[in-house]
Amino acid sequence: MRLKILAVGDPVLRTTARALTPEDLLSSSVQDLIEHMRETVRDAPGVGLAAPQIGEPLQLLVIEDRVEYHKGLSDAELIERGRREIPFHVVVNPVLERLPGEDALFFEGCLSLPGFTALVPRASAVRVHCLDRKGHAQVIEATGWYARILQHEIDHLRGTLYIDRMQPSSFSTTDNYTRHWKNKIIG
Repeated sequence: MRLKILAVGDPVLRTTARALTPEDLLSSSVQDLIEHMRETVRDAPGVGLAAPQIGEPLQLLVIEDRVEYHKGLSDAELIERGRREIPFHVVVNPVLERLPGEDALFFEGCLSLPGFTALVPRASAVRVHCLDRKGHAQVIEATGWYARILQHEIDHLRGTLYIDRMQPSSFSTTDNYTRHWKNKIIG
């Protein structure tokens, strides 16, 4: 079942999500929610979806960057973004740690702000302590695009949107991004 993705302006997108207990996480309702979130992010399509975006103020997000989403990007663009396939996975109750390195500046969009994009500085490498969908502790170390996705989605759990971090003068429609910026090297 595809869930409705909330748009900017909905108050739940500006609230801090609550942590899930192991009992919450293993409940059939949350496990069903995870499957619905998977269907929703694939249908959108997107590379990440946080529970607040579908009206659930829970520290829960799903991520998947499928190879088919890379079509239309050159090898140079994939390398520039540090982008690779990321299998579907669930991140629960994340604690984000920036790793040493320079920030990376690139355009981001959001399923809750359809039709727009902006340049957003993000850590180029992060470590995330979290639980997986079965409640097992895990540590994710990520660089490049994967690190960007994690930071973007974890921001949603804190009531933060990319527009809070963007370079304001870069805010653009996706059509204008395609027309004026898509094939340019950033940075």
